[in-house]
Amino acid sequence: RQNKFCINCSKNIDNINSKCRKCSEEILFKGLYIVSRENTLKEIIKHKKSISRFSDGEYYLIYGYDINFQKGNKKLSRRLLEIISNKHENKNLLVGIFVPYRKRDFDALQNMTVKYWNNFYIHYKLKLLKVINKKKKYYSSAITRFFTDFKDRSTIPNYIKAFKKIWNNRDIIIVEGEQSRCGFGNDLFNNTKSIKRIICPSKHAFSVYDKILNAVLKISKDNLILIALGPTAPVLAYDLSQIGYQAVDIGHTDLQYDLYLRNATDSIKIPYKYNNEFDRGKNVAELKDVNYQSQIIEKILY
Repeated sequence: RQNKFCINCSKNIDNINSKCRKCSEEILFKGLYIVSRENTLKEIIKHKKSISRFSDGEYYLIYGYDINFQKGNKKLSRRLLEIISNKHENKNLLVGIFVPYRKRDFDALQNMTVKYWNNFYIHYKLKLLKVINKKKKYYSSAITRFFTDFKDRSTIPNYIKAFKKIWNNRDIIIVEGEQSRCGFGNDLFNNTKSIKRIICPSKHAFSVYDKILNAVLKISKDNLILIALGPTAPVLAYDLSQIGYQAVDIGHTDLQYDLYLRNATDSIKIPYKYNNEFDRGKNVAELKDVNYQSQIIEKILY
């Protein structure tokens, strides 16, 4: 129920306290502006913007917790907090978040996704309120999760066509985990000019962050940098965008595309690819494909 106390909380972060647990997300996050997935894509394509994406994993790390493929780290927590709260404005970078808080947001989501976020808010909504800057315009981090999270799948073919315009006829560098293998076994990147790869650890990649950044800095800024590297990706995209690269945090785009091609009803094992969201997706076979191996220009492991 909306009351005077809730209205004050939604307007002033300093008022937030334990009593706010009784307030609904729709009231507490009132005024938060998140650009739609479709318009986020348009901004990236038309203006060649970079994007750093935030969702539950990044939120947990900001709070100081571990997640299953990235240990908590004070420096990582600080960097993520700086980016999401927009302490240092970067005109070349979009900051994408996923915060479903209105009824229409939840109505668009699959039931399992709704259950997950309802549970998340029980424990963490007040923490989330304190890291998000409600005066800032955010973009959608859900651009990469177009298949498993949303009910309406009728627009996916056109959405994928739009997504692929980001790298159309571009030379791309994929910065990815050792077993991510983005684009292998599908045609996601068949409209690129060329593909090169920098291979990084599948887990706890932030522990070698400086080496990863220095490897990318050897690359010409004419290349589009695509990053599939968990919570390290938003930091890398931010730092690269600051110095003139276009860097797009693509997250699970490739896995979502594989699931879409298979018309999967749930997360399934994809051959030769690591999937942290699926237990049987963490045991990955060795890949000896000659074409894939020829695309690797550097490996940065522990």
